[in-house]
This record gives sequence, C-alpha cells and structure tokens, in this order.
Amino acid sequence: MALWQRGATAVSLLVSSFPFPLPSSGPGITVTSSRLFHKSRMATSASGSGSGSGGSTASTRHTNRLASEHSPYLLQHAHNPVDWYPWGQEAFQAARKRDVPIFLSIGYSTCHWCHVMEVESFEDEEVAKLLNDSFVSIKVDREERPDVDKVYMTFVQALYGRGGWPLSVFLSPNLKPMMGGTYFPPDDKYGQPGFKTVLRKVKQAWDTKKETLEMGGTLAIDQLTEALSVSAKSTNVSEDLAHRCLKQCVDQLTSNYDPKFGGFGSAPKFPRPVEDCVMLYQQIKLMESGKDSEARELMRMVTHTLQCMARGGIHDHVGGGFHRYSVDECWHVPHFEKMLYDQGQIVNVYLDTFLVTGDSFYSSIACDILDYLRREMIGKEGEIYSAEDADSYENEGSSRKKEGAFYIWSSEEIDEILGENANLFKDHYYVKSSGNCDLSRMSDPHGEFKGKNVLFERRPISYMASKHGMSLGEYSKVLGDCRRKLFLERSRRPRPHLDDKVIVSWNGLVISALARASQILKLEPKDMVFHFPVVGSAPSEYLQVAEKAVSFIRGKLYDEITHRLQHSFRNGPSKAPGFLDDYAFLISGLLDLYEYGGNTDWLHWAIQLQSTQDELFLDREGGGYFNTPGEDPSVLLRVKEDHDGAEPSGNSVSAINLIRLASLVGGNRADTYKQTAEHLLAVFEARLTEQSVAVPLMCCAADMLSVPSRKQIVLVGDKEAPQYKEMLATAFASYDTNRTVVQVDPKDAEEIDFWEKINPNIVQMACSGPPDVPAVAHVCQNFACSPPVISSDELKNVLNKI
Repeated sequence: MALWQRGATAVSLLVSSFPFPLPSSGPGITVTSSRLFHKSRMATSASGSGSGSGGSTASTRHTNRLASEHSPYLLQHAHNPVDWYPWGQEAFQAARKRDVPIFLSIGYSTCHWCHVMEVESFEDEEVAKLLNDSFVSIKVDREERPDVDKVYMTFVQALYGRGGWPLSVFLSPNLKPMMGGTYFPPDDKYGQPGFKTVLRKVKQAWDTKKETLEMGGTLAIDQLTEALSVSAKSTNVSEDLAHRCLKQCVDQLTSNYDPKFGGFGSAPKFPRPVEDCVMLYQQIKLMESGKDSEARELMRMVTHTLQCMARGGIHDHVGGGFHRYSVDECWHVPHFEKMLYDQGQIVNVYLDTFLVTGDSFYSSIACDILDYLRREMIGKEGEIYSAEDADSYENEGSSRKKEGAFYIWSSEEIDEILGENANLFKDHYYVKSSGNCDLSRMSDPHGEFKGKNVLFERRPISYMASKHGMSLGEYSKVLGDCRRKLFLERSRRPRPHLDDKVIVSWNGLVISALARASQILKLEPKDMVFHFPVVGSAPSEYLQVAEKAVSFIRGKLYDEITHRLQHSFRNGPSKAPGFLDDYAFLISGLLDLYEYGGNTDWLHWAIQLQSTQDELFLDREGGGYFNTPGEDPSVLLRVKEDHDGAEPSGNSVSAINLIRLASLVGGNRADTYKQTAEHLLAVFEARLTEQSVAVPLMCCAADMLSVPSRKQIVLVGDKEAPQYKEMLATAFASYDTNRTVVQVDPKDAEEIDFWEKINPNIVQMACSGPPDVPAVAHVCQNFACSPPVISSDELKNVLNKI
C-alpha cells in the first residue's frame, strides 16, 4: 500500500469529522503552475508580499510577534492584522491555555501563491478577527524549518496524495494535525470552501467534536510514523541491484522523453538535474561495454534537453541563471522565481555535458549561471543567498506586484532601447508586438502577458547568424551588446525581492559547482570569446568564491566545540539545527573543494562533519539516515527521505559521500564507510527496485558501490608549479564518476602528518616518486598502480588505457 494510502486510512476519521468538503485541488495544492488550475486569474494574483518585501502598506498599522524574527518570509507577515506567532513554546502554551486549535501556515518568501493568500486573507481584518478570536496562528518559513514542514506536508500528502505551498494545516494544541490543505481563496469559489468558511467550520468542529479530532490526529501521526519507519532486513544489497535499478530508471526516463522539446515529461517542466545525471552516468557505462549506439541515444536526449532549456524562457538571457520551471512544454514561459538549489545543480550538469561532448556551448551556460550568482546572489562575506522572487512592481508607483514584471518586454521597449539592432534582436528572440507567449496553449491561457515577450530562441544561434548573413562571432557580439543594454535598462526597474537567507545545504550545492568549474573550465578553448551576461572569469576565481562561502559557513554556522552545524543564517544563526541535507550537501561540496583545489583543511572538515552526521542522524540498527536529529519534541515525525526531486535526497548524497570518503581514507575507516553506504542502500532496496525513477541519484550510488575499486589518481608535488597544474587539469579532463583525485605536497609537514593519520598509503606514494620533479602522478585501480608519470601527456595516456 502506498504511503499516502496508509496515511489516508489514518486520517479518515478526521475527514468524516468535518461538515464541509476539503480542497481537492487548487493553485497551491501542487508545485505545478498556478496558471493550470483557474478559469481566470484573480485580480490579487498580481499582488506582492507583505511589508517584508515592499507589499501593501494598508496593514502596516499592525505589528505582531514576527517583527522580531530574522526570516524574510516571517518579516513579510510582521504587519498583518493576524496575531502571528513564530513556531515555538510561546505559541504552544498559548493554544493549551486558551484551549483552541492552532492554525499553521507554512510558506517561503518567494512563493507566489503565499503572497496571494497573504493579501487576500492575512491582510483582511475579517479573516484576522476569525483567526485571532478562535485560533493561535503560527507562521513558519519552510526553508528555515524544513523539519516542521516535512511533518505537516506528509500529513496533507497522505490526505490527498499531493501537496504544495502555501501549506495550511489545523492542529490540536498538542500539535497533532486535524485537517489541512494548501491555498484557500478567501470566499467560496471553484467548488472549494473559502478560507472564512473553513475557519468557522473548524471552530464548530472543535467546539463539538474535540475529542474525536484529537484522537484522529494522534492516530494519523502514529500510523504515519509506522509507515515511514523503514529499516533494512539485511545490511547487504542484492548482487544485481545496481544493474537492475540503473537500467530501469533510465528506461522509465527515456519512455517519458519529449523528442520535440526535450525533458522527461510534459508541462509544466521542471529542471530536475538528477535525471540528466543518471542518463550521463548510464551512457558512460554503455560506452565502456561497447554499446555505442545506445550510449549516443542517451547522450542525444541529454544534449537536446539542455539546449532547449538554455534557449528557452526558463533561462534568463539578459541576466543569467535559470527560473524555477516552465509552465508550458517548450521551456518558454517560466514561473519566474530563481532558487539557489537549481543553479548549483544545473551548473554541474552543464559542466558534465561539456566534459562528455567537448562543446563549449555547455560550459558557457555553466559560466552564465555562475556569473549571475557572483553578481546578484553573493554577500560581502562570501555567503550565497537563497532566492529571488517571481513577483515585482512594474514601476516605482505600482501598488501591487506582478509575476515576471522584472523580466518581460514589450516590442516597443526593445525598439527604443536597441535602435538599429532591434529588428535583429527581436527576430532572434521571437519578440512580437502582440507578445510572444503563444507557442503553447499552456503558456498564457488567460492573456496575462498579452503584448509582452519572454525572450526565447526558437533557432540555434548558428542558424540565425547565417540567416542574417553574418559570421557567428559578429552576430554573437551584436546579441551580447544588445543584452547588455537591456540589462542596464532592466536594472532601473524595481527588483524582485531577494531572500538573503543563507541555507547551508543549498550553499553546499553551489560550492560543489564552483569547485568543479575551477578545473573543468580550463578545458575551454584558449581563444574563447565571451558575450554578456557571461564575463569570462579566470577559472581559479571560482575556487576562491567557493572557499569564501565555506569560510562563511564555518565561521557563522558551525560550532568548533560540538562540531555541529546550524541550518541557516540571516542577521545571525537561525534557531534550527543543521539537518541531514545540510551535512550531506556540505560534505559533498567539501569533497569537491578538496579534490579540485587541494586544501586538506576541507577534507579534514568533511571527515569531521561525516562523524557528526553519523552521530546525529544515522540509524545504526535499521540503516540509513533520518532527516532530523530527533531532539526537538515539537517535530512529530522523523523521516528517512529518499526522493531525488528538485533537490537530491540527503540519503542519496550521503551514500555517494561515503563511497568517496572510503576511497580517500585507509584501513577500518574505509571499510566502515562502505558498510554504512551498503546498509543505507539496503534500506531503500525496495524503492530502488520498484520505483527507481524516483531515486535516480541513489541508482548511481548503488552502481558506484558495486565497482570493486575506484580509480585513484594521486598527484604529488608543488601545487603551484605549472607542470603540477597541467597534470591536475588532465586528471579532470574527462567525465568519470568513478574517480578520486588526491593532491599531496610531500614538502608540507602538516599535510604529510594529516595523511599519515588517515591513509599512510598516500604518504608512501608521496615519498616514493622520482625526486626533483615538480609533479608526479600515480594512477591506481583494481588494487594495482601504474608506474608513476611526470607529464600531463603521460598521465593522459595512462588514463585512456584504464
């Protein structure tokens, strides 16, 4: 029985207790496009958020407890007439003292429909009175407290099989969920009860059926806990698991491939980088086994998808980076928010594709994203911010925000800004006087963007250059100059709200991308010409940005005594502890930072964090990692997550981290890492076997574990020597997920002491190479090492033979 079905059994008692229909769908009920659900867009859909992001001033005479919080999302609601509490004992005690239910509202600062519900309901005096009189209202930032969000999102998904934000849940004073939904309109419409109706009916049910509701909530949590208590029957996985799950996952993805527009599914289309990761992983395995045509077919799907994404409106052609998703099947009209977790993962996919194809188109898109992050999303101390909103004001005098206002253009604006090059630019980006959101019935079914254009490349740049009778270089320069002019003009518009919260896990994803870019981008042609918004930085600069971000986390969000992380930072560390994803994603970033940069401080910290992760989250008996430390009694569910969705799961990333760590350390510690990884995969063997497409990254981890011995490249020498740097670039010049690069300077006493403690074999290699040469490489695999080599050409030859 599916989890949501088992949960639905538990909450059937609750559903029957409410004398009104619960929401079956709605704009916030899933994370798909809000434009898919309504016959017409409400006037308030153009609304902004509250005071925290420059929203309506009508309610600023009110100030509630959220005014003292740090979260941008909570601050957006600090002047609502609703008497909001943050999540905590003060709110819980108030509910128990008054003997009233809790209304829990969960969202995030760049959530469009969260803004809508705020303006429609939370700024409304009548709604506020209903809430204040009969409930204790709690507001939670899901990005700040993903543990709280997970509990109640799981409950709502158990009721309906789906969920989304804003999340609206009613709890008993003991925090057990009684009913919930997502977005509610203020009044009855679309066959749904309005929020005012819901509030009155919940109060009525509480007054008349309190014991039944509380009993149902307890039953729901008990049965969800049981359903989520997954443990391994064995500490080992089946011998053929890796082959079976990897093949099944890829087969399912290819069956859902869109041959016209790329991607693995239909509208709305989300960039899910883990899908491309597993396709790239499998195509290399097929090449190695001589199945070249099958490998080329997988590669064609990946490259076509990435090209369509890059040419689509989901890509910000003027400012760089990618929007959250496309509402249509052709990657054209996006939901305009930009999330940090997307940027880091997408960079790595484009970098990997560049390694496989050698085509600098893919590396340039990686640069595009990284340059956007450096320009817009990084603070003075190196911290990397979380997100930019989809909504913004059209101009300084606007009273309400509109989705995409910052990013869209009229044909007349482009004529005025670009002058003689306007027609060329409009032809290239499919700009029309009537507006260009007409490629799909899904793009703009209600005419919201009539007369407006989302920049979109219908044809490759080489085709368009030929059409206009220009060389590719000349044509690219004209487009770059035009984009720069539009960028300057756009910078005068009111900017979307920036969520400047720093989340450790999301920073980890970007740190990984920056570290990898610092070496992989050295493979770009020396005469590479960059056009705005790509700057064309020296690759080494990306390593510096990554190290600065790590230093911020270590200085602001890490306790050197307890070795524990905090989850996020804004004007100080949040109250929330580090969660599994924070440790796993940061460890992954640190491993990349060490392998690509060579500083053993980062490897040492990764090993230390892995030890803390095991202490806090590892189920030593049942296997796998819980998502929370389990130390907060107000968080009622402790889950072992496996789904590789918009973000990879902490368990998938942890499995890969453990495999990588096992190839870096020696002795019993290496064995322990591998055993922990195998036990973890054993926990999810049924999921890997039956629903592999839900866990693509975990499928890669299972295959990585099945490899008898990872390829190890030990590079010894002066890390600043040109010859050493050339050999290091060669070590990373191919796509190889089964490779570990060790960098060691035999003249650095601290470094040698470090390796002596964790892997004496590395010290032996470091001290046994040819003397008086700036760099020596040892390549080992299958428990044997090739003779040491002292040049990049020799290293390339050895790697090509393995």
